[in-house]
Amino acid sequence: MTGRRSDERGAALLSVLLLVSVMAVIAATALDRLTLATRIAGSVATVDQGRAFAFAAEEIALRRVADLVGRDKAKLTLVGDWLGRDFTLPLPGGHGTARLSDANNCFNLNSLVAETAPGRFSQRPGATGQFAELMTLLGVGADEARMIAGATADWLDSDSIDGPLGAEDGVYRSLPGSYLPANRTMVDISELRAVRGVTPGIYGRLRPWLCTLPVAEPVKLNVNTLSPAQAPLVAMLLPGQLSVADARAALVARPVGGYGSSVRFWQSGPLARLTPPDDVAGQAGVASRWLALTTEVTMGDGFLTADSLIDAYGGAPAAGAARPVIVRRDWGEAD
Repeated sequence: MTGRRSDERGAALLSVLLLVSVMAVIAATALDRLTLATRIAGSVATVDQGRAFAFAAEEIALRRVADLVGRDKAKLTLVGDWLGRDFTLPLPGGHGTARLSDANNCFNLNSLVAETAPGRFSQRPGATGQFAELMTLLGVGADEARMIAGATADWLDSDSIDGPLGAEDGVYRSLPGSYLPANRTMVDISELRAVRGVTPGIYGRLRPWLCTLPVAEPVKLNVNTLSPAQAPLVAMLLPGQLSVADARAALVARPVGGYGSSVRFWQSGPLARLTPPDDVAGQAGVASRWLALTTEVTMGDGFLTADSLIDAYGGAPAAGAARPVIVRRDWGEAD
């Protein structure tokens, strides 16, 4: 009897110890999950606060853009030292910066097509030639550049007919993953990576020179805000006729107050010998409709980046008729 009671006490003690162990594990798990939930809640609050600060920075930038446009509705220049400059944002419990850049000064991939009817796009051959020229000037082989330009135009146009050196459904069905071209305008530059012939190396080389503005219109640069290093964008306007060196010389010789008109630009220095067609001449403009705002906010251990596209015309056909507006916003760092 004594041995049986001793066994029962041992079994009871073992049960109690097992129960305590299980409860300890449950408590530790619950505490760990509570800690994780607290951290997540804190991170969410930090992100929300960071986004609120980014929205505030956008409002400040919109006022700044309205002032810039209001100075001279016919042109936008570097006066005021606003381009590419980091403006500090005084934030409670953190810090941030905001930087404006000219979003006109790039090759808009969506310019490769023209909207002939709502939602219907056809290729713009002149833009395809300019895109190929830009790639060539950046070191891409001429044949390869023409093929990529043709394939990109086919990717954007609404039909399924292969254009010159282009690629449509049949080509992409045969590729690994078997997919189809979008047959619409691009929203993000990264979509170019899906186009036939665009390798990671070529994409990395082209990316700083490209953009995807929300309009299927010919590229229109602002020669008053272009830097001499961006001369290839001007040289591409006249494939085979304008060298990068001559384009750079015209940008270096820019008056302090900027060129007064597109005509004045084409009459400057080495460009005076050229006679560009009217539509091409107008692509070297002196005003900017599109501006880009990059906002960086740091709150504790959190870091938030926002890229906002500003329509300086506010959707109106000309500057000054409406207030600038944000038309697109991307969170996080670009690829």
